[in-house]
Amino acid sequence: MDKDKIDKRDYILDVAERVFSEKGFDGASTRLISGEAGVNMAMLNYYFGSKEGLFLEIFERKISSFQNILQNLGNDDSISAWGKMEQYIEMYGEKIVNNNCFQKLIYQEMGMNRSNDISDKLRVMLLKNVVELDKILKEGIAKGEFKKDIDIPMVIATLYGTKNYIVNTPLMASPLLGYDIQDDKMIEEKLKPQIKSYMKNLLKAYLLN
Repeated sequence: MDKDKIDKRDYILDVAERVFSEKGFDGASTRLISGEAGVNMAMLNYYFGSKEGLFLEIFERKISSFQNILQNLGNDDSISAWGKMEQYIEMYGEKIVNNNCFQKLIYQEMGMNRSNDISDKLRVMLLKNVVELDKILKEGIAKGEFKKDIDIPMVIATLYGTKNYIVNTPLMASPLLGYDIQDDKMIEEKLKPQIKSYMKNLLKAYLLN
């Protein structure tokens, strides 16, 4: 696929991500997305096949790139388990407050708690990243860096759950934190450093022997 086609495809995905986050899967239509992207329906169908294919491709693009980074991190024997956790938190802290449309999209779809083919496929994609974090935590236990009795599922839930509350409930999180978490300047200057520092201190105290 040549560069122009890749750029056009990525542009369509960017527009679709925004539309889906605003309208939800059921409320968005391929006709609306094609109109917003300035492309015809034939091009949309050529690239993605259907609304479902377009929706899943948005997730695949974002999740797979992060998964590759996590796999490389997990396989790096030169870094301690805690060092890997620190890097994970750094990367996660950057990503969760960027791509807000994408984060909203994940929260909408997973929060509906419905079982269908799309939700099942999304769950499988997301769990791949959870598995990489699970491996790092188990490595830390095996090497004696982490306490033997740590509750791995709750560590993962704490990391992801904190993100869900802050990013997806801005009307609650902003007054709690004392600044507007939807303001780009506040995100860079306050939210990212605060999340990273808090998670490192919290998990260091809980995990390390």
